[in-house]
This record gives sequence, C-alpha cells and structure tokens, in this order.
Amino acid sequence: MATVKVKFRASRQPGRPGAVYYLVDHKKRRVQIRSEVFPMPDPWKGEEISPASRGRNGGSGDELWGPCAGVSGGSGDCCPDIDLKRGFRASGRGEQVLDYMLRLSDELERFGRFGTARNYRRTAGSFSRFLGRDIPFSRLDERLICAYAEWLRRRNLVRNTVSFYMRVLRAVYNKAVKQHIVEQRFPFRSVYTGVDRTRKRALDERTVISLQRLDLGDDPSLALARDLFVFSYCMRGMAFVDIAFLRRDAIRNGVIAYCRHKTGQCLEVRMEPCIERIVRRYEGDCPSGPYVFPLIRSSEPGAAFREYYNALSVHNRKLKELSKLVDAGISLTSYVARHTWATVARNHRIPLAVISAGMGHTSEKTTQIYLDSLDNSVVDRANRRIIQALNL
Repeated sequence: MATVKVKFRASRQPGRPGAVYYLVDHKKRRVQIRSEVFPMPDPWKGEEISPASRGRNGGSGDELWGPCAGVSGGSGDCCPDIDLKRGFRASGRGEQVLDYMLRLSDELERFGRFGTARNYRRTAGSFSRFLGRDIPFSRLDERLICAYAEWLRRRNLVRNTVSFYMRVLRAVYNKAVKQHIVEQRFPFRSVYTGVDRTRKRALDERTVISLQRLDLGDDPSLALARDLFVFSYCMRGMAFVDIAFLRRDAIRNGVIAYCRHKTGQCLEVRMEPCIERIVRRYEGDCPSGPYVFPLIRSSEPGAAFREYYNALSVHNRKLKELSKLVDAGISLTSYVARHTWATVARNHRIPLAVISAGMGHTSEKTTQIYLDSLDNSVVDRANRRIIQALNL
C-alpha cells in the first residue's frame, strides 16, 4: 500500500508564500513531487493519505495516482519516478499567472501597445520575485495580494508605485475572469489602487528665459536636451513621447498637428517663430528619417519604442545637468516643462477651459486636479498680503 505525505516548506523570506509538496512512499521507494499549491506560512501539519482516501482539498487518492495508471498498466505499482512526477504535475494545474501575463504582453506588442506591454512585463517581473515561482490563478487570493503589497512596501516603494503594480495585476486578473479562467473573488479589495496627488514643481518664466539663453555650443547633447525642454514648453507642455514620435509630415501650413499617445486626442499648435527655429535646427540630423528630432531612427515599431525609452532616460539625465547650470532650485525632468506651461498660463489668468484645451485634457475636471497639484506660490503670495494687512 502506498502512502502520500503532504508537506509544507516555508519560504526563507518572512511574509512570502511557502510550497506544498508530496512524499510518495511505495514499495520502499520514495518520490518527492512539487505541487502547484503555495499557501502563506500558516501552521501546517503533514498528513498521510492512502490512494483511496480523501485529500485536504476534497480530492481523492485516485486523482494522485490516476495520471500514472496508464504507464503502469492501470495498477500504479511499477510507475517510474519521472513518469509519476510528470503525470502528477499535469493533473489540474490550471492557467499560470505569470505565464498568462507574459502572453498578454506579447499580444499587446503585436497590437502596437508597447507601453502597456512594458507595464505588464515590469509587473510580472516584480510579482515573480515575490513568488519565487509561477502559480495558478486559483491561488491568487486576497491574502496573497495583501502579502505582495506589504512586500512591496518593505522594499521602500512609495504608495503610488505599489498601487501601480496592484492596478496592473488587477487588470490581468479581470481579463482572466472575463475569459473564464478564474472565478471573480475580488482579491484586490483590501489593497490601495488609487493615485495619490504628488507635489509637482514648475519653473518661473525668468528661469525658462535663462535656460533658453545658455550657450551650449560645445555640448550638443546638452543643447538638444535644452531645445527639447523649450520646445515642449512652447508647444503647450507637449509630452516627451509625442515629441519623440513627432513626424515631419505633421507640419503643414505653419501648423503642427499630432495625436497624443496617451489619450489619442488630436491637437493643432501654430508654429510660432521660437518653435520654428528649434525645428529648423535639427533638419539635417535625420534627413532620411520620418521624425523631426534625432531620437528615433528605427522603422520597426518595437525597436522604435525601445529607442524612445532610451532617449527619455538620456534626456532626463541631461536635464539634471541643466538644472545646475541655471540654478533652477529643482531637478528638471521632461514633465517639468508641462507643469511649467500650466503654471505660467494660470498665473497669466488664462481661463481654465483654455488651459485644459491647450494641454489636451479631455475634461476641465482633469485640468483642475492637475492644477491643484502644482506650486501654490500665487496663493501663498495672496495669503501673505492678507496677513500683512492685520499687522501681525
């Protein structure tokens, strides 16, 4: 008579799921078989079950021995170790989370959604480091998600970053629910999936003027970073991804027309003299390419998107150098140009509806949230005048 001992091996790292495995003893031969069950480290007691007894999850011993019955002629007595393991692992395995995420990522790339595909792969990599192995969707429960969120927090990730991983993982889970891979159990209801407002910094107009007047003739890479920052500012806070993919044929009759990568909204901007000067400056850098600026050279979509991310990294690194040259008081990034335009527009008392249209927001509510997170210098100055009137 064979016996099966159900064992639990705890993870070496606290707070991470352990692994259940089976020790099968049969005719003085012992086989260890890894399961696809990865519970959290609760007190676990091993148990012995016979082939005909009920298991911990209500399964019968026949479920354990059935996969190898065909190899041994139906008896299970002479099944080789390797065939036993293969048959056991093949039974009831179910769709695996990490494998499913990577397949979704590949599918998104085929449809040209490289940013979302990158987010899926990034989350899959993080979740894989937490798990240490792939797991079936049936094990993706509320307790595991909470443990993953806590693991991320212990790695000193800010709340918005933790929320990013939770939102991506939730999107994957909901896709699996729609495809009837797993039953909806709402495992994300106890974790934060919102977006905290963060303090955004913007330059004043004098600093933008100082940046524009810098003599950077000896450093073309710094000059390019400065020109792209000023171009973004003059283009009503144009996002870097839209600048990188801006095509020459988007410029017609003194107007630059483009669609935002983030929202798909189409915008038209009159090409003012300052904008035209920057565009003309880089006409000879990529004469055979379709793009205005020498950031992307590949015509293959996947390679082009990778070039964009590399260009963004270099751009932000160069902007940090520029922030020291103009004594900006803040570390410049590509996003600062967008916030600067919004702040200056507000300080010039431009109506909210106009700022919203200029930035390509789909609603004024979005713009209002955006402006609320910006520098409060205008309100602070008004408050100072009010307090000074009290002679305190």
